[in-house]
Amino acid sequence: MMEAIKEDRAPSYFFLHYDYATWNVRNLLLVPHFAFPTSAIIKCPPLAPTARRAGWVGCNFDLRRIPTDARISIVTETQIVPEKEVREKFKKVKPLKELSVKERGWTLDVLNGVRSLGKREFTNTDAYTLVGQLEKLHPDNRHVRDKIRQQLQVLRDAKLLIHASSGIWRLP
Repeated sequence: MMEAIKEDRAPSYFFLHYDYATWNVRNLLLVPHFAFPTSAIIKCPPLAPTARRAGWVGCNFDLRRIPTDARISIVTETQIVPEKEVREKFKKVKPLKELSVKERGWTLDVLNGVRSLGKREFTNTDAYTLVGQLEKLHPDNRHVRDKIRQQLQVLRDAKLLIHASSGIWRLP
């Protein structure tokens, strides 16, 4: 999966949650193929030597690492989301597809980080509180503060952030 993401070959995923007793769909979530940062992939241990596919390594997804903007609900608590709303949400995140794969991971991680601040409007200083978290996700980068500023501009250009004034950003 990591290779697929890095080579821009990852599939889109639908995550289904249903009521086991009644087989009713409770929630259905779409995550487009371009919305998976490598930070959302959790490597599983290899299968045991006695397994039919011994040594095979799978993965799990940490949906919390995928920005809420890129988690597109189709069914929420058994209620079907109107088609127009689903299409609008997809259209909103589609500019991420145009970013290079290498840049996309950073952009998604920064977007997820600014969402986690819990503020509709925030400053560069607020965004810099994410430095420690982003250093863990991207240990090869020695200029994380600069990268955060750059990615805020990328998110602005993708219309996922609004630059309110010098050093002040707003979520649309």
